[in-house]
Amino acid sequence: MSDLAFRFATVQGPAIHWFLGRNCSVTPAQLGWLYASLCVVTLGIGTFFWFQGAVMVLAFAWLELAAVGVAFVAYARHAADREHILLQGRRLVVELEKAGRLERAEFDRDRVRVEPAVDDHSLIEVSGQGQRVSVGRYMRPELRPVLAREIRRALREA
Repeated sequence: MSDLAFRFATVQGPAIHWFLGRNCSVTPAQLGWLYASLCVVTLGIGTFFWFQGAVMVLAFAWLELAAVGVAFVAYARHAADREHILLQGRRLVVELEKAGRLERAEFDRDRVRVEPAVDDHSLIEVSGQGQRVSVGRYMRPELRPVLAREIRRALREA
């Protein structure tokens, strides 16, 4: 298996891994620091105006921070979403992580199908033994057929 060249996969000994994840520009930790600094600045300005007699400014500052906090939490929950495809021995394992919840499907290498769900630019459907999983949501649509061909080639040649 070591002589196989892949564009998206990593070969580690007898196993082939495809790691597909979101392209996030900000990590959840960085987002936390950004939110903390936003809180300090917003509450500082709100407190200044509160001391000047504009008491409603501080109330609206808290409302703004609550709304931004909810949006940041929603973003952070999905920042680590990923798809992991593993071909090892006779098994193809697909793991999907969405908002901290992990879904796992295992397929027999000889009885699995890897095809586009609808057309060439749609998600890749991995199916077999009564199971069906869609992958490729974190890739550009024009690269999905390349990934599907790569997985099929690995299934044939492994």
